[in-house]
Parts: sequence; structure tokens; C-alpha cells
Amino acid sequence: MQTLEQLQSGELANCTSIKLSCGLTEFPQELFELADTLELLDLSGNQLSFLPPDFGKFTKLKIAFFSDNLFTEYPEVLAQCPLLEMVGFKANIISTISEKAISKNIRWLILTNNCMTQLPKSIGNCTRLQKVALAGNQLTSLPIEMSQCKNLELLRISANHIKELPSWLMTLPKLSWLAYSDNPCSSNQKNNFELNEISWHQFELKEKLGEGASGIISKALWANDAKRFDVAVKVFKGEVTSDGLPLSEMNSCVASTGHKNLVKLLGKIKDHPQQKEGLVFELIPPEFKNLGNPPSFVTCTRDTYSNDITFTLTDLIQIVIDTASVSAHLHNKGIMHGDLYAHNIMINEDATILLGDFGAATIYDKEAPYSEAIEKLDVRAFGCLLEDLLERLHVDFITHPSVAILTQLKEECMSSNVLKRPNFVELYETLKKIDT
Repeated sequence: MQTLEQLQSGELANCTSIKLSCGLTEFPQELFELADTLELLDLSGNQLSFLPPDFGKFTKLKIAFFSDNLFTEYPEVLAQCPLLEMVGFKANIISTISEKAISKNIRWLILTNNCMTQLPKSIGNCTRLQKVALAGNQLTSLPIEMSQCKNLELLRISANHIKELPSWLMTLPKLSWLAYSDNPCSSNQKNNFELNEISWHQFELKEKLGEGASGIISKALWANDAKRFDVAVKVFKGEVTSDGLPLSEMNSCVASTGHKNLVKLLGKIKDHPQQKEGLVFELIPPEFKNLGNPPSFVTCTRDTYSNDITFTLTDLIQIVIDTASVSAHLHNKGIMHGDLYAHNIMINEDATILLGDFGAATIYDKEAPYSEAIEKLDVRAFGCLLEDLLERLHVDFITHPSVAILTQLKEECMSSNVLKRPNFVELYETLKKIDT
């Protein structure tokens, strides 16, 4: 992060990336000195409420973040930036977006946790749009014009007031990662799983294992009667995330139990000093590592991987068999994962996987007319995963006859005709028969 003093002194001349968070109430005019070079501008965590009318001078700008500010309107001037592809206004107080505010070039739009009641119809002109985060607003519907966004792959609309999922949403050819929990249109289905309640005072917290948008995971020593052993404790923050509300994540996680490729859930926290919600899990053995890394600004919706990573055919098939199996288990319970990605899968040296992160999961009505299509959105995400793994298959296996079968299966999973994709039971049965 840079400082305002550095900007004002000219020290940041010719910079391509600027991040300033220093209580700004007005847009720093000195930034215009970088108009010919600036590609990424991050002014999150300030007190800005408007942008200057000549903002279009930033002709090289590709990414602009204004999260945690005081904007009440989405600035029309952003549409003047010819190369702008990614815009973030998370946690402002935006209630209106004019019909001419969103650039046609936008690929990634983040408007999580605002006050919007509707989207402009002109969003249908954004044919490059791939990723949209709208959780935590007051939307009651999506404009039908959005059905023209044929490249849309990831959509977060949880924690809104949407009464009915539009039928066109289930026909978008590339939609793979959808979250819509905490809307009137999402299921009120309750799981019947009786979860053990464990007092917070039984835990001795150790090191932090990780932190995501929804909560903090820590290693803890659990003193349970005469036994003492290490577990993982996840304490939810209680805030709206890009995926939705943490309580929905917790409910989906509880409802999903009962499969060998899920981390075993041990109980629910009670007596937290700040009355926070939390879950207790078996500690994942240290030999498990993330299969992939989250998408980058460049890849947008697709995971990234280490340059040196390759897979044997045996390991690849084991990974996708287990992933299909646990996905079939979830959809049998009416749970859409909504975030089926390599970065949410952990793997050990034996290619055993553990699927995690239910932040985008949605419990849906298995009897609803759109339930078949819901499953097949996750199926396309599975197809993307399979495609990624095939691209990283070790060269010694590329000519193996089974690769052609896997490639054809990948194509079927990514079919533009949603209902023609196989379901997870069919995928699992097919994959079990493939020769390694």
C-alpha cells in the first residue's frame, strides 16, 4: 500500500498500480498525473462518495476498487474508461445504478453488501460479463435483459429479496457457480441432523490455520472429559460475504455430513463470549494440500495452478471419481455446492480428496421444476475442474486411450445445453469404469 505523501511528492510517477487507504474524502487530483500508466486503482477503505467528472482520463485503467466507502450511486463516469474490466464497490450504500453507468467491457462486477433494489436493463449489453457478486442487497428480481449475458459463469445473489429464480437463469450456457441462499426463492428446508453442542470453554485455542470471508479457522485443543485432542474450530464473523450469509454456510455444512470426502463435523460451538456461531471439525492431516489456487484477476473465473504441477492418469481419475461421488451425495440431499473449484479441494499423496468451503452452498427444493438444472450447474463446474486437470496431465499419459474418454466426458459436462449434461450419479458410474 502506498501513501498520499508519496503520491503528492511525485514518488509514484509512472506507477501502474496504486492502493491508498487513508481516510480520503475527496479523490486525489494528483492521481491524474498517472492517467497514462495506471492499470489498477484501489481506493478501498476511505470515505469517498463521488468520482471526478473527468475520470475517463484513465485510459489504461483495467481494475478499480472502491469497497468500504460512502458511494450512494454507481458512478456513471466509470463507463468512460475504455479498458475497465473489473469494478468493486463492496460495502458501500449504493442504491441506484443508471442505465449508462456500466461499461460494456466489464468482465467482473462486485456490488456485494449495498442497498440496490434493481439492476439497470443495460446490464444485458455486457456480453463479456463473467463474474457478478450481488449478495447482500435488496433485489427482488433480475432484469430479463441479463439473459443476454451468455458468458456469465459466476453469480452471487444470496441474501436478497428474490421471490422466484428466473427461468432464463437456468439456460445460461456457461453458468457454473451460483449462490442464491437467503432469498424467498431458496428452500426453507431444515436438516434433521442433531448436532452435538460443545462449550467454547472446553477449547484451548492454538495457532490460526486460515481466514476466509466468512470466518476464522484455528487449531484448538479440545478437553473432552478425560480425553484431550486437537481439532479445528471455525468461528463465523457474522458479516455478509461475497457468497452470502455465514449462517447459511453453517446450515449447509451441517446438512452435508456423511461422506468420506468431507471433513468430519464434530459439533457446534455454544457459550462463545461474543455470542458468535461456530463449528468444530476433525483436524485435517497436514499431508493434505490445496489442489489448486483461486482465480486471478486475469483468469477471472478459472483456478490457477503452480507451473510445475502435473498429474498421473491414476491420480487424475481418483480425484474426479471422489469429486463426483461427494457431489452426488450433496445433490441427493438437495445441496448445491456453488463453489466447486480445485482451490476448495484438498488432496494428499494418495490422491484422496476432501471437499470444503460451503460459503456459496444453497439448499434447494428437490421437487422444484428447476432442480435438475441446479445440479447441472455444479456439473459444469466439475467439467471446468476436469478440463484443468487434463491440461496438467503428465506427458507420459497423453496418448492413453482413457484420455479421449475423459475429454469427451468433459465436453458433455460443459455442454451449452444445460439439461443435456450428465448428473453426478451418471458421472460417478462412468468414471469408475475408466481404465487407468
